[in-house]
Amino acid sequence: MDRALRPVDLARMAGISTQQIRNYADCGILPPAPRTPAGYRRFDGAHRRALFTYRVLSRGYGWEAARSVMQAVHAGDVGLALSLVDAAHAALHDERLSLRAAGEALEAVAQQDVDGSVARSSGMRIGEVAAHLGVRTSALRVWESAGLLTPRRAPGTGYRTFSSADVRDARMINMLRQGRYPMSQIRPILDGLRRTGSSEALRAAIARRQAELTRRSTAMLEGASSLHHYVTGREPAACHDDPPPGCGA
Repeated sequence: MDRALRPVDLARMAGISTQQIRNYADCGILPPAPRTPAGYRRFDGAHRRALFTYRVLSRGYGWEAARSVMQAVHAGDVGLALSLVDAAHAALHDERLSLRAAGEALEAVAQQDVDGSVARSSGMRIGEVAAHLGVRTSALRVWESAGLLTPRRAPGTGYRTFSSADVRDARMINMLRQGRYPMSQIRPILDGLRRTGSSEALRAAIARRQAELTRRSTAMLEGASSLHHYVTGREPAACHDDPPPGCGA
């Protein structure tokens, strides 16, 4: 496998286009390749190993981080490459802790009594809710425009009035947004809580996120192993998944 390889040979091995191979070579995902007298790149087994290492890294770290890692390795800065790997693992750990805390807090919020334990019977104004939750009034308006909050309007003045249930929902939205949940995923959570009066939708959403973190963690473990094989000169694991985006994606 250390014989001379053409771009098309690498492309066929990985199931991607020859242009993608050229992109990888140009941006440093692959090590420098000598050229023939006619100007064609000459690849070999080292480039094949770099290609598959990048693709395995991309599974867990994402194509951008994987690209940065490979660029650092080929620039001779293995320390930088490893620091990027460490940073990705630390970020994943923080996400896991944040998810656990959010789950515990959301369970408590979802089970709160909404019969006037927070808001007055006449409702709270938007500024009062913002101060109570420690958010900007503009955030509450954005959540309302997205259909996540539906406060009533006072007759005559048109001012928003938030009930205890509205305040509870706003608190849940705030916690979920801090946990990096997109608003498209928050809506079914709130809908499920309003419809059933239970926190089952919350539990399901958190379980899905936990499963995703586990998948990413496993993929990162495989990627780190492949990187170790590459930098030590051993054979990395081959990857047969769909190719990640190129350098210009």
